[in-house]
Amino acid sequence: MHAHHAFWPSRLPHSITPPATSLWHNLAISALRYPDKPALVFFGRTFSYRELAQGAERLAAQLHTLGVRRGDRVVLCMQNCPQLVLAHFAILRANAVVVPVNPMNRAEELKHYITDPDARVAITTADLAPELAKASNALPTGQGLRHLVATQFTDAFDAPMAGEDAPPAAWHDWLCTAHPLPSLEGGQVHSWSDMLACADAPPEHVVGPTDLAVLPYTSGTTGLPKGCMHLHSSIMHNAVASSLWGNASAENITLAVVPMFHITGMVSVMHATIYTGATLVIMPRWDRDLAGRLISRWKVTAWTNIPTMVIDLLASPHFAQYDLSSLNYIGGGGAAMPQAVAQRLLEQYGLRYAEGYGLTETAAPSHTNPPDHPKQQCLGIPFMSTDARVVDPDTLQEMPVGEQGEIIIHGPEVFDGYWKRPAATEAAFVDFEGKRFFRSGDLGHVDSDGYFFLTDRLKRMINASGFKVWPAEVEALMFRHPAIQEACIISMRDDYRGESVKAVVVLRASHKHTTEQEIIDWCRENMAVYKVPRKVQFVDSLPKSGSGKVMWRLLQDAETDR
Repeated sequence: MHAHHAFWPSRLPHSITPPATSLWHNLAISALRYPDKPALVFFGRTFSYRELAQGAERLAAQLHTLGVRRGDRVVLCMQNCPQLVLAHFAILRANAVVVPVNPMNRAEELKHYITDPDARVAITTADLAPELAKASNALPTGQGLRHLVATQFTDAFDAPMAGEDAPPAAWHDWLCTAHPLPSLEGGQVHSWSDMLACADAPPEHVVGPTDLAVLPYTSGTTGLPKGCMHLHSSIMHNAVASSLWGNASAENITLAVVPMFHITGMVSVMHATIYTGATLVIMPRWDRDLAGRLISRWKVTAWTNIPTMVIDLLASPHFAQYDLSSLNYIGGGGAAMPQAVAQRLLEQYGLRYAEGYGLTETAAPSHTNPPDHPKQQCLGIPFMSTDARVVDPDTLQEMPVGEQGEIIIHGPEVFDGYWKRPAATEAAFVDFEGKRFFRSGDLGHVDSDGYFFLTDRLKRMINASGFKVWPAEVEALMFRHPAIQEACIISMRDDYRGESVKAVVVLRASHKHTTEQEIIDWCRENMAVYKVPRKVQFVDSLPKSGSGKVMWRLLQDAETDR
């Protein structure tokens, strides 16, 4: 028996047998069981399970008409809204593969998400459509999109919302104004309403557990992001397991504020909720007072988040007006929850904040805290059906209790490998005790109870409010600036975000007049805002090793010692 089994929820099995069906069937079955039940709530507009399933079938039929076939990759780039859920399931219904893309990406970054998966169709919101069109139009002939589907946010509400259901004033124009659609060179742009007007029958649904379902991208220590191949079975396992672990039922009301393009929001929030037949209350982006209003009004029972959201909500001057008594599950990851905040949740609401851990490669949780026995600042215990160990990264010998090593993971939620990257796939796995384990690249240790703790990262990564920033990717983008000769990205302390991005830059001799603000402004134009350096330090040269590699750790250590 593993030590952590002593703390395992007594009502749950250690491993599960997930449904041997595709992810589409989860929505189809929930729509059969609960046709009139609210599946989605968006600023007071409710979508029933029947409405959601029928809309997904119509969109799937139209995608088929546009040439989408089994196994084709379709880009889905949206902030949280009902259309994201409908489009995600429509792509799966059409036997195709969802390529979820962070809506904060700019055209320069978006090119890779079109060319690498060979995507010919993309679905987005009208405010983001110009960026995707700009990316596609800049690509060589034949490599760009053939079809761009764009929805207005107003497609999700019948009339402007008022009173309690109104969006925050700062969001009004963004949500309630119709954005003009761009033109697509060598392709067509389609409106959401035209796509959903399709009267054709969708194609026969033929994919199953062993087919590719989702291709989310993850960045790493080198270069461009890599696609993680997730089959229907790996996402299915963690959707079902997340539902069971959170003691969910069809009566659950889940607040969907973590982004559903991201693996945690997609699997532990969206897929788990749809599988359970519960209700998703959708927020397009974070706003603490909107969150407080929605939890109170819709009697939200489950909230997966990142700790900065909880800290922000508790700090609201209006906090006393909100009723959080309906919550019976609160948890998340991406960053450690400060102990003082966790203690306040426990004392005021009887809520134990359950932290978890996982990667894009593990379909979100590979570890999580038992809801009845969580430890603070802890990754938790290996998830259902999962074996995880801590080993010496060089010798692969298992480390004794309390000693640091690399966390390795084996389980049905582990991805199938990196898209078109056989060498990277081979390097990411190791044979251990006759099983194939994924190398997380994270350093941690296990305590005597079998709980895992993160101690350091083998990989260079900056964690800004739960958003992972990979220095190599930011550096590659910055090298495109005409004034930058060399750049090294490191992290700097940030009281609110935990960490922020700092760039150490060597300017070209011909551009010595370039200012810090000019570099930051250019970065904002060319990369997602969370990757943009908050500070740029100019230096004459970067420290290099004998082989010519930039010694980023020296710069990082100097920053940490400030």
